[in-house]
Amino acid sequence: MVAYFQLQPAEADLQHLAEEYWQQAGEKEQQLEKFAFEAGEAIRNGDYTLANLEAIVRWKSERAVQYLIGNSTEKIRRVLAVAASPDSSTGDAVKALLELHGVDISVASAILAAIFPERYTVLDFRSLEALGHARHDVRFYEEYLAFCKRLAESEIVQPQSNLPAPTPLRALDRALWEWSKTHLK
Repeated sequence: MVAYFQLQPAEADLQHLAEEYWQQAGEKEQQLEKFAFEAGEAIRNGDYTLANLEAIVRWKSERAVQYLIGNSTEKIRRVLAVAASPDSSTGDAVKALLELHGVDISVASAILAAIFPERYTVLDFRSLEALGHARHDVRFYEEYLAFCKRLAESEIVQPQSNLPAPTPLRALDRALWEWSKTHLK
């Protein structure tokens, strides 16, 4: 079965929504995102530590951080090596991350987005709502990612060069999230 996505906000609103997301985020949320993408860069450069993993998980899900300590240093290194390998498929990278205690598909997608913001985006209930959908598994994430990449590559959203992870894919994620948040009001 192939997932179907229908963009709920108007394409013309996406750039504004991406900007609004950052403006509406509190200082704590902005710092958490900044630290997450710095940690992702460190992982991309081979620093496969619990501290870097924790910075990313804290950004995505504060409550999941407590479960990370249940993972051995060796397991964290092995899993992050797979996730950070440019040669790993999306499925292999996600499946490796799901081996970690405290990591579900949403957290795995956030870890991948922090490591490779030009390749991955976050699978989040708000972003999914903005695309008219809500199902979570590895195959679904691959389809979601492909859809988001096509949107980002269409240049309807521009990189936010002054923010962490200045990629069109990350700007799109911010826009979809902000649309969902403001749409519920």
